[in-house]
Amino acid sequence: MSTARSRTAGSPFTEREGARAYVRGMKRTSGPGKILKDSDHRAYPVPAGPWALSMSWHDLLFMHWPVSAEELRPLIPPALNLDTFDGDAWLGVVPFRMSGVRPRFLPAVPGLSGFPELNLRTYVSAGGRPGIWFFSLDAHNPVAVRLARATFHLPYFDARMSSRKEGEGISYRSVRTHRGAWPAEFAGRYRPAGEPFESRPGSLERFLTERYCLYTADGRGNVRRGEIHHQLWPLRPAEAEVETLRMTGQIGVALPDTPPLLHFSERLDVLAWPPKRLEP
Repeated sequence: MSTARSRTAGSPFTEREGARAYVRGMKRTSGPGKILKDSDHRAYPVPAGPWALSMSWHDLLFMHWPVSAEELRPLIPPALNLDTFDGDAWLGVVPFRMSGVRPRFLPAVPGLSGFPELNLRTYVSAGGRPGIWFFSLDAHNPVAVRLARATFHLPYFDARMSSRKEGEGISYRSVRTHRGAWPAEFAGRYRPAGEPFESRPGSLERFLTERYCLYTADGRGNVRRGEIHHQLWPLRPAEAEVETLRMTGQIGVALPDTPPLLHFSERLDVLAWPPKRLEP
């Protein structure tokens, strides 16, 4: 078992700023209308068309490692720029739990609208819009896996997963079970370990977390952009004990033998739009 505690990367924040961030975070459990009105933090406007999906993300852990951009560049479509911070590309392993996943105008369905999810990601951009490139997304919901593959062209995989509260922390386990897929596994415990804060412009935390689109490729290799929107991430420093971490064999990249940068977030409400093909 390896133990990691969050490394400070951004600007320091005061206790007063932390208290304000906590109060703002407590007010974030709001409907789509409220979320859409809160958009001043974005680098570009909220999409004009109607959103397609609403969801909430809970008990999320960001685990980030700096990696060589030369290693990741061949894994990213040529149409996308691989984003770096101070010369490093970044790999993220992100376990969390989803709830209230529902299409616009339809209610959430018990048993189908909530499930654990675990993703492996890096950070890219196109046309001046920074976003996320997912190498994989494991989910404990076979219906969601197949719908996301078919409609959003995302690399979702079936997995046997559990996410359980233990005091202030989370015990999390995931084993990929998708037929024919590369093995992937994560097991560990994590918890918040500091006061809430919001990332500051220009900080590494802002670079890693405040991204309002995802990029993917369809079956013909066409790159698509799916827009998302949410309020600023309510972040907290975190610590974790990792028992098993086998997520990067699928892309042939070894994680550095250094502690990851860790952040925890209790809840974020999110809207998503259907992915659209990038114009050449």
